[in-house]
Amino acid sequence: MNPNDPKLSPQAILNEAINLVNAGRIGDAMQLCRDELVRNPDDVNMTALLGALLLKTREPEMAERFLRRAIELAPNFAKPHEDLGMLLAETARPEEAVIALQNATRLDPKSEQALMLLGRVLAGLGRGDEADQAFEAAFELNPLRKKLAYAAEHQRAGRVDDAEQAYRELLAMQPDQIDALRFLAGICAAKDRVEEAEVLLRKAVGLAPDFTLAFMDLGTLLTDQHRYEEALSCFTQACALEPTKARPQFMLASTLSQSGKTHEATAAYERVIELNGHHAGAWLGLGHNLKTLGRQSEAIAAYRRCIEIKPDNGETYWSLANLKTYELSLEDIAAMERLLTQEGLEDSSAANLMFALAKASEDKGEYDRAWHYYQEGNRKQRMIEHYDPVQTEVTNDELIEVFSNELFDRLSGKGNPDASPIFVLGLPRSGSTLIEQILASHSMVEGTSELPYVGRVATSLNRNRADGINYPFAVAELNEASLKRLGTEYLQLASLHRESDKPRFVDKMPNNFPSIGFIHLMLPNAKIIDARRYPLDSTFSCYRQLFAKGQTFVYDLTEIGEYFLQYQRMMDHWHETLPGRVLTVQYEEVATNLESEVRRLLEYCELPFEEACLNFHETERPVRTASSEQVRQPLYTKSIHYWRNYESHLGELIDTLEPSLARYSRYESINQ
Repeated sequence: MNPNDPKLSPQAILNEAINLVNAGRIGDAMQLCRDELVRNPDDVNMTALLGALLLKTREPEMAERFLRRAIELAPNFAKPHEDLGMLLAETARPEEAVIALQNATRLDPKSEQALMLLGRVLAGLGRGDEADQAFEAAFELNPLRKKLAYAAEHQRAGRVDDAEQAYRELLAMQPDQIDALRFLAGICAAKDRVEEAEVLLRKAVGLAPDFTLAFMDLGTLLTDQHRYEEALSCFTQACALEPTKARPQFMLASTLSQSGKTHEATAAYERVIELNGHHAGAWLGLGHNLKTLGRQSEAIAAYRRCIEIKPDNGETYWSLANLKTYELSLEDIAAMERLLTQEGLEDSSAANLMFALAKASEDKGEYDRAWHYYQEGNRKQRMIEHYDPVQTEVTNDELIEVFSNELFDRLSGKGNPDASPIFVLGLPRSGSTLIEQILASHSMVEGTSELPYVGRVATSLNRNRADGINYPFAVAELNEASLKRLGTEYLQLASLHRESDKPRFVDKMPNNFPSIGFIHLMLPNAKIIDARRYPLDSTFSCYRQLFAKGQTFVYDLTEIGEYFLQYQRMMDHWHETLPGRVLTVQYEEVATNLESEVRRLLEYCELPFEEACLNFHETERPVRTASSEQVRQPLYTKSIHYWRNYESHLGELIDTLEPSLARYSRYESINQ
């Protein structure tokens, strides 16, 4: 059909425009509407359709112009009133939206969508009785919609099992009900049934490719599983569907940041701020990324802006304090102390404020005052975290049982032979960031920070096991082909974080130390470096650090001391069963004998010596850990035996670590 054919009737042209919309050719449909309106400016159908399409493509000003023109041409045409009501609701003009939607439902009492939207807008205005009337009228038109509303009410009230049953009953009657699919997926995800949740969300977006909320939920589900590439695809699609909304852009920025794409994340956070300059989360995320890039003054400015917008967010104050090289002002300290006296302050925010106040006191040499805040901050954070020290010991027992000399004799050397990974691991705050920075200063090595993929690949062995045999016991069943596959899977996942063609890369996830045996089997030529530090310094440094996530064992002195003993136990096992496989790098040796330790490190990694590794602080690269500002300075020794400033408070920790301290006696005489 040629829409320019003068013989075609207006109805035929309208039908062609609708066919284009149904085919997903929105731009062509809009152009057809515009062309027809040039010939016939008073065509109400084309005017109303163009207004609706402009609303769909997020052009509210132009959409409102055409919708109001359609109402002017045909005051009794219900659909433009409904579309105008939706536009007014989306642009935060609820009182006007109610008038438009009331007109729409008066003109077309059978418009379920208009009635539901009217109910939501009235509810938002606090006009509950009127909202209920609108909802009931919509439910009369669609009983399944009523069932969906009742299921959602169960969910809001915390009756999750009742809600799940109601959603399943609804989907049995109407399998393509996209809202029910999404809500049920949320329940499945909360119950840790992530595979079922993913199936439901993928079905929802398959049925409704413009279902932004489902794309957002799917992206979040994938991000939680560290499937960043797939998650980024979901959030990119959500941004395309709603380019003027800040939330999809914010989720895209957050996922880019988590996946190590720091430059892209910074630009994405800036786009969020362009859309909503008062988005506190975007300013905070921007500050984190600017810190990672070494742009400290800009990071400070972003954090300051976040405080202006959301002054009771303790995380922002801790972010400033966590720059390590930055001192909070007297005004900051007074503001934080005031916040701690406020009722209703969230526990997480209070913990952040206490850690920030501890750091501020420490900077002034007021160690007893700092200890008070560290103790209270850790107590508060420990209440939030879930950590089971008994489970840690049981897990390590299993690892020692499985990864035996016999297993290594049978399977060593059979994994993927790729030699590109260099794993830096150990207890947090033990110098792993420094080692990564030294290695990443080499022309052949890229730093990729802390990658979560060793654990993900290991737990992939748990999938679809009806017999209940999971990692680590499932490792005993592996053969050469499966080990090669697992090594390849890790390398493919890690490749998302590699942005150069350098032949080697560093994965510095400290928590990989229990997985050394698994790493050795799947990647037999990978290098493994144990970053170690005097026990009282490493454990107490962890106690002084509020981690963004993970490291749940650090908020109690006895627990962190016992965790160090378990770490020591596991490293002893690996050195016994895999002699010479792991290089131990002691922080105190690096701090006092830099060149010799750098040469030893490079020799182990089979890398030629480069002077840049000694001048690591001059290397410009994103650094994503708490030590980011410290490794941008020349090496110093002031952190050695820093624990002695708090010795009178650390009896509990010293007693716990006593079985290990004698092994490190040679480092006790090194001065700060």
